[in-house]
Amino acid sequence: MSSLKEIRNRINSVRSTRKITSAMKMVAAAKLKKAQDAVLYLRPYQEKQQEILVDLMKSLEGEEVESKYVRNGQEGKEEKVLLVLVTSNKGLCGGFNSNIIKRGLELAQTKYSRQWDQNNLSFYTIGRKGTEFFHGKGYPLYAYNNELLDNISFANAMPLIQTIMSSYTSGEFDKIEIVYNKFKNAAVQILTVDQFLPVDLKVNDDQESLTEHLNYIFEPNRKHIIQELIPASLRTQLYEALLESLAAEHGARMTSMHKATDNADDLIRELQLNYNKARQAAITSEISEVVSGAEALK
Repeated sequence: MSSLKEIRNRINSVRSTRKITSAMKMVAAAKLKKAQDAVLYLRPYQEKQQEILVDLMKSLEGEEVESKYVRNGQEGKEEKVLLVLVTSNKGLCGGFNSNIIKRGLELAQTKYSRQWDQNNLSFYTIGRKGTEFFHGKGYPLYAYNNELLDNISFANAMPLIQTIMSSYTSGEFDKIEIVYNKFKNAAVQILTVDQFLPVDLKVNDDQESLTEHLNYIFEPNRKHIIQELIPASLRTQLYEALLESLAAEHGARMTSMHKATDNADDLIRELQLNYNKARQAAITSEISEVVSGAEALK
């Protein structure tokens, strides 16, 4: 059995760790509230924007839209692929980062195995944890951005968004997908893979177009509106993915620190019990020695 001093030192050490995890939990909870509000405010805007775009496409009755972000008849023929992975700058958030990295590698080696074998697949990492992993392992890293997550805003995200969009329009890549954690609640993050480019303008034939029954006047015309709406929708889509990931990160860290604090409480109780047992054994041993000494003097 460990000595009383060793057990006391362990108890003090665990208590110090518990203070840290408890503080980190409260900090993550405060940051989560702000990040969650940002996501919940943006979601309706993005959904309505997408709804308008799909509705306008439906009203065109199958006519093709000319846009540099749309590629018709190229499904399955992508030669160069870019996977955008959104991780975090800090750890202590459970499997938040490892799930993204694992999913990114899985996509590269299964869905895009041909491009992977031909060195036509690259990664764009947003977040220090993803950057460190892919750079350290020597995987093809097209670019990275670690600073944005420290101060996310639409204005700060625009250079990154434009870089990714330009990499498609310039012909560097034929397909771009985003891998990120979607925020559901503080305890649940949904690992999500979204096609970013080319834009999929397919609509459900069973879906009824609202514009067919409303007397809308389109200026200049529907096709022009769609052409302007597509890049705006793309910018919103990627910005939303960043906000979703940030909220999911804080939720994951809060949950992880909550579990760590609970585990510290359990460990402290166990150590305290061991300490009491060791102390009782020491006292019993001392009493036995005193009684034995008294008996020897008789």
